[in-house]
Amino acid sequence: MIGLIDRERVDEELYDDFESAKAREKRLAKEARIQETQAKKAALGKKMKEPASVKGVKGRGEASFYRVTCKDNGRGMPHDEIPNMFGRVLSGTKYGLKQTRGKFGLGAKMALIWSKMSTGLPIEIASSMRGQNFKSFCKLDIDIHKNIPHVHLHEKRENKDKWHGAEIQVVIEGNWTTYRSKILHYMRQMAVITPYAQFLFKFISDMGEKNVTVLFARRTDVMPSVPLETKHHPSAVDLLLIKRLISETSKQNLLQFLQHEFVKISKTFAERLIGEMGPDFSPNMSVKSLTSQQIVRIHQLFRQAKFDDPNGDCLSPAGEYNLRLGIIKELQPDMVATYAGSPQIFEGHPFIVEAGISLGGKDVKQGLNVFRFANRIPLLFEQGADVVTRTALKRINWSSYKINLMQDKIGVFVSIVSTKIPFKGTGKEYIGDDITEISSAVKTAIQQCCVQLKSKIVKKLQARERQERKRNLTRYIPDASNAIYDILEKISQNKEAKRHRYEAEDNELLEKVSSQEITEISLRDHLTQHVEQVDYEMALEYAAQSGVSEDPREDIYLNSLDGSHNYIDFQSPIFVFRLCI
Repeated sequence: MIGLIDRERVDEELYDDFESAKAREKRLAKEARIQETQAKKAALGKKMKEPASVKGVKGRGEASFYRVTCKDNGRGMPHDEIPNMFGRVLSGTKYGLKQTRGKFGLGAKMALIWSKMSTGLPIEIASSMRGQNFKSFCKLDIDIHKNIPHVHLHEKRENKDKWHGAEIQVVIEGNWTTYRSKILHYMRQMAVITPYAQFLFKFISDMGEKNVTVLFARRTDVMPSVPLETKHHPSAVDLLLIKRLISETSKQNLLQFLQHEFVKISKTFAERLIGEMGPDFSPNMSVKSLTSQQIVRIHQLFRQAKFDDPNGDCLSPAGEYNLRLGIIKELQPDMVATYAGSPQIFEGHPFIVEAGISLGGKDVKQGLNVFRFANRIPLLFEQGADVVTRTALKRINWSSYKINLMQDKIGVFVSIVSTKIPFKGTGKEYIGDDITEISSAVKTAIQQCCVQLKSKIVKKLQARERQERKRNLTRYIPDASNAIYDILEKISQNKEAKRHRYEAEDNELLEKVSSQEITEISLRDHLTQHVEQVDYEMALEYAAQSGVSEDPREDIYLNSLDGSHNYIDFQSPIFVFRLCI
């Protein structure tokens, strides 16, 4: 594909893995001595140490190359826009704020650049929008110096199966063996936070036995709302942003600019701000005529004035229902609790924290297992410094919630969504622990989940104690019934001899023992029935306290996800009731 062919070596000494005859003789002699020593130790029964493997220097010619294909059934891309979308870095402009799933906005471009660096091969893109009768195909790479796309092929092809979406194919150098666990871990976390999507991952090798196929099934079609674009909050802008907004605005005067380019500034409040700026400002002055000093004064007032906090209507959290469903689907835990916090503010940006705690489950290690999400994207690296990990380790007293941090399998899931995620470091892989508002919200969300789990754990412990008590009582029934029957039998035999006077009920009981109407077996049966009755009454009381009804349950039949109906969703934190129209 690159255009090179395998050639036979002419000058062997030129290569890094060349071994001279003398070096080879020396190596073989050393290996023979090691084998002889190991044989002697084995004969004496001594424990042998594994020989250290000799690391060879890996040449570039031995690198592993992979063809990576990513395909979806989304909205697709316009035919004419594909070259610029993939072959031009930082081609977009933000006129407002919006919760975005990506961290850089460079994902596909970074794959293209890595392909260019490692193999020199172009990227291939296929795309089709809904309703189009053609499929766009584009093969391109990027001119890094000029920041323009270098298009090799761009054409329209027949779309027989009416597919819509996008497919990207890239050939890169990589190491599957080392990073396999990271890739599958990432896919699993994606399946947790997006249970409304299906992910099919395939690794196809030259050796068939090494092939891997993993399907993360879709469990719901209840999707989060689309995040809305919003204007900037005055307390969250800097000087450069104000200058850019002034240069791009279509508003003519200062009053309209303040009122329409920022949130939480009404007409009345804008007039008050302009009055506070000083005599050099007026509501009708041209916003384009503002000097640098005047812009600095506006910025200074924005930092000092008190504005109403922005609301979280523009955000799109995963939702408690989806988070709970994703955790249950992928981990299959014994217990799970979820909590969604209300919108909060830091530095003029709204954010929402959602959390889930699970106990038990498959493929979960003992101790704390932290899963972090930022704008519904999993974070894999630099976990130790992250606000979620630090909070879970240092600020939560797990034992007070009946959770054993060392023995239990604890899954901690925290999702933070915001118009601005305060990442630390250039990799944008963790959220710092230095923002009080976020760390406090994370702690509260985790604690609320723990409170829910504690009540479940306490009820489970009570049920276990009740079961243990019943088991102990049942164990002693034979001995107790035998002892009681022996006493009754002796009393009934000596009743006439000693002429004891007994009450009528006692006499009746002794008569039944004498006549064998009451035997040890019948006494044992009655004691067993009594223990069962007491256990049943306690279970009823426990069910009444926990809100479980004894009424018979009715079957509910759910339609398949593929059915096309008009419906209304009534959402609750733990379920969604769908009413078909």
